[in-house]
Amino acid sequence: MTTDPAPGADLQQLVANARAGRVRAIARLISLVENNSPRLREAMSLMAPHTGHAHVVGLTGSPGVGKSTTVAALIAAFRRRGVRIGVLAVDPSSPFTGGAVLGDRVRMQNHSLDTGVYIRSMASRGHLGGLSTAAPQALRVFDTARFDVVLVETVGVGQSEVEIASTADTTLVLLAPGMGDGIQVAKAGILEIGDVFVINKADRDGVQNLQREIRGMIALDPQRGPQEWKPPIVRTVASAGEGIAELADQIEAHRAAQRLSGAWDRRRLARFRAEIEALALAEVRRRFLTGDRAVAADLAARVRDGRTDPFSAADLLLRNL
Repeated sequence: MTTDPAPGADLQQLVANARAGRVRAIARLISLVENNSPRLREAMSLMAPHTGHAHVVGLTGSPGVGKSTTVAALIAAFRRRGVRIGVLAVDPSSPFTGGAVLGDRVRMQNHSLDTGVYIRSMASRGHLGGLSTAAPQALRVFDTARFDVVLVETVGVGQSEVEIASTADTTLVLLAPGMGDGIQVAKAGILEIGDVFVINKADRDGVQNLQREIRGMIALDPQRGPQEWKPPIVRTVASAGEGIAELADQIEAHRAAQRLSGAWDRRRLARFRAEIEALALAEVRRRFLTGDRAVAADLAARVRDGRTDPFSAADLLLRNL
């Protein structure tokens, strides 16, 4: 069953309904993104004037650290503060069904009847540029629908961690004692993107050692100047709601500090530049894959026979796209 609006349907009305917080309209707009609909460009153009207000918070970390439990606890904490909150749970597509791997996110459905909360799992299918092109467009739907905070959760495996974190205004890196997370953080290269470090399951042994390890890595980060935001370390037991209020405070404190220093606008500018670049590269790749294969084959033959070099062949191919 298609989720695209019927031919001739009024996308303006769909966007207006999303602005009014109507769940069906929000769901249909995100489906346009997820299915890479031909009408996506028109929808994004209509939504553009209504974006730029939501605080996007990315959560990343190894599987098993309690990201979904933390998200559910943060939803409750922010709702108590009167904040409208959206959740985008981004997973790699299943190689068999093309769908998202939902995992243990059922616990988030405790908030499903709250009109101030909208939760959506989204796979990356249909996008040549992967998550880096799909997620920002879905986030614009949440922004258009006037959610104050949007939590973006990754499955915590591979490049998706860095990709999704790069779409966020504030990035939470979740760790847990006894899982070797400090070493994993250093290897994954996500230390630099953490704005708040969260030690979840802090009722376990090994919390002090993990906290010292994180502090040591933060101190060694050459990219953080003395006047820049210093990532705090928050201990939580998300399953019991412990430390969640402090975590929400630090998320809001990061936003306030970034706005005051001007880093908020600089970060968003860099993000949108990267998004434009990703979309442009995805379009080039699409044209390459759907273009005249005879041209590419002829150029390959010329390189093989020594009649031209690969750089010149690439230039000719780009001119033919």
